Amino acid sequence: MKNTRRSLLGALAAPALLSLPAAAQDAAFPNRPIRILLAFAPGGGTDLIARTVASAMQGVLGQPVVVENRPGAGGNIATEAAATARPDGYTVLMGNHGPMSVNVSLFRNMRIDPEQVLEPIGLVADAPLVVVVGPKSRARTLPELLAEIRAANGASTYGSASNGSASHLAAALMLQMAGLRAEHVPFRGAAPALTDVVAGNLDFMITTLPSVVGLISGGQVRPLAVTGEGRIAVLPDVPPVADTIPGYKATAWYGLLVPRGTPADIQAKLYGAMRQALANPDVIRRLRDEGAEPSTMDGKGFAELIRWERERWAQVIRQASITVD
Repeated sequence: MKNTRRSLLGALAAPALLSLPAAAQDAAFPNRPIRILLAFAPGGGTDLIARTVASAMQGVLGQPVVVENRPGAGGNIATEAAATARPDGYTVLMGNHGPMSVNVSLFRNMRIDPEQVLEPIGLVADAPLVVVVGPKSRARTLPELLAEIRAANGASTYGSASNGSASHLAAALMLQMAGLRAEHVPFRGAAPALTDVVAGNLDFMITTLPSVVGLISGGQVRPLAVTGEGRIAVLPDVPPVADTIPGYKATAWYGLLVPRGTPADIQAKLYGAMRQALANPDVIRRLRDEGAEPSTMDGKGFAELIRWERERWAQVIRQASITVD
């Protein structure tokens, strides 16, 4: 009788015991803080975007989401750290166009191929750059600037945040599509390059909005065009480059990626949290204040974007003979 009673109780308890692992698995992620690795130093526009989105995702996931800055080597340091992390969803990379799509054509000794070792979760935001000239420039429109560059016959100069940076590549693409030549002058960061634009030592620059918005407001530089497909809310009177050079687009984009092998259900949970964060009106406002447009692109679409950007920037880099090492 005792054995029969024990067997009966065991049989009744079995379904509940079998269901515990599945229930525990559903509730397991996340059960500790998540870190988002960022290939930029604290305080910049990209850092603000990352922290804004991380804070909103934290409210959705119920666990701290901490941004960890890992600048250096053109973004390769942060990318490698994310790629070699445990694929459990607790290490996420805020990847951008440089490390994800450009560096494979710039660096000869890449230790990893991001496309092979990372899986895209979704695109967070897309941010156009701005074509600016200094107060000494006579150009009031992009066609006028291009006419000046053409007349200078290769003697015009433009600055960038560094060799192979977004600002460099955006300008190289514009010149290639317009059939023009100008001398590139790389700097260590956008700020010193913009100082030379203001002083009249450089003819123009294409740069990120956060790096130049204060100078625009102060009248120290003049915006001629934005590099996205349309106008942006922060500079509603500034037309896109595409109005003058049809088909032109060069934006800085940011998206979330995880180490390859991260379980699909965890990826889905991270994407859902990202989508909810980007639907938050305060998040939308803060991103647009930085000149960035929130995105709803999923992992599949993001992977296609990375691949397309990789192919087109490789062509620009080859044509302009751009190298960094």
